[in-house]
Amino acid sequence: MPKEKPKVNIGEVIRTYRGQRGLSQGDIERRTGLLRCYLSRVENGHTVPSLETLAKIAEAMDISLADFFPGTETAHDRDTQKMLGELSEDEIRFLSEIKRYSTSLSDGDKRLVLAMIRKMASLIPPPTRKPAVRRTAF
Repeated sequence: MPKEKPKVNIGEVIRTYRGQRGLSQGDIERRTGLLRCYLSRVENGHTVPSLETLAKIAEAMDISLADFFPGTETAHDRDTQKMLGELSEDEIRFLSEIKRYSTSLSDGDKRLVLAMIRKMASLIPPPTRKPAVRRTAF
């Protein structure tokens, strides 16, 4: 029985998710221990990773293994997509940057960063409304 050709190009999927998260191949290398040249070969379709290796890559990008395969969308995935759809591109880019750097922070540092953001947000005065112009009758 001939092997069926895969319907998913894992390399393209990895490259897409990596790009969406603002990660370089070097970032994935540091997080997984996989060589950058190996990741390049996977992304360019020259090598197909084992399931174990694919799981390492998924974990490094903070996605589930199921995200690599179409038709495995869960209710949680749909909720996440809905939330992302409500964000502007700038907000998504900002959150991606935070995500990129937060992986190297300790739990205490993460709490500190959140506390700083809360404090900064509370210091920003709310938008002021222009005072209503009173018109007097002459």
